[in-house]
Amino acid sequence: MKELFTRIIFGALFVAILVFSAHYQYALTTLLFVFGFICLYEFNKLIEQRNFLSYVIFSILFGIFAFWDTFSPTINSLDEATQILLTVAIFVLLFLIRDLFSSKSLPKLLTNRYINTTFYISTGILFLLFIANNFGQYSPENIVGVFALIWINDSFAYIVGKNFGKQKLFESVSPKKTVEGFLGGMFFCAIGSYFISEFTSIFLFSNWLILSVIVSVFGTLGDLIESKYKRQAGVKDSGNLIPGHGGLLDRLDSALFVAPFIYLFLRLLYYVS
Repeated sequence: MKELFTRIIFGALFVAILVFSAHYQYALTTLLFVFGFICLYEFNKLIEQRNFLSYVIFSILFGIFAFWDTFSPTINSLDEATQILLTVAIFVLLFLIRDLFSSKSLPKLLTNRYINTTFYISTGILFLLFIANNFGQYSPENIVGVFALIWINDSFAYIVGKNFGKQKLFESVSPKKTVEGFLGGMFFCAIGSYFISEFTSIFLFSNWLILSVIVSVFGTLGDLIESKYKRQAGVKDSGNLIPGHGGLLDRLDSALFVAPFIYLFLRLLYYVS
């Protein structure tokens, strides 16, 4: 009971900090930069990488893209660079999905370590910022809505899986995850998308519904991939920063992985509309 109480308290505090920061553009930008450094630190421990190059790369990328997205009054002038970043990020994530379903270890060679810290962790943070900035017009509704979908999916996947789960989803990587939990998370995430659309004005319900499916599918894959990294490292959590929850990467693994796919959908939606 004490552990559950601790988990609820610090989980609520994490949500409150993120939601509050989302309403102030500079606060969210600063928060995501700090989150990026912490997630990189925790991920580097998992893959046994002990130098500072990944932090330098992240700082340079964040400085360039965040500065331009934050202060540019029009659509990002670095649009071509953003498209290249998105293409490479999704390409790397698709390879991680492929390796998830293989028996071999996830990439740990030197070059692959830098590829993953750059196009898995660093770009995940950047695309969360791009989602909030919404092509030059900052929108806290975007980022809060996306995180709400992630939290709904994670929470109900856990609740449904714990109470009704029988068929294992990916036992070799995450023994507690079940097919019933995954489907329950997706179902309630879809329901949640309706209420999010009612309380926001930027997207139609149909758009939020598609986003809920993207979140459920790719968010779950992101969780499983981080679980495989932790299993390879022989640890339960990526860190102990948040009592009752583990490390920050444990809380953001779904968000970091799904962010490029959400941004791709929003980009298609923007240009179609």
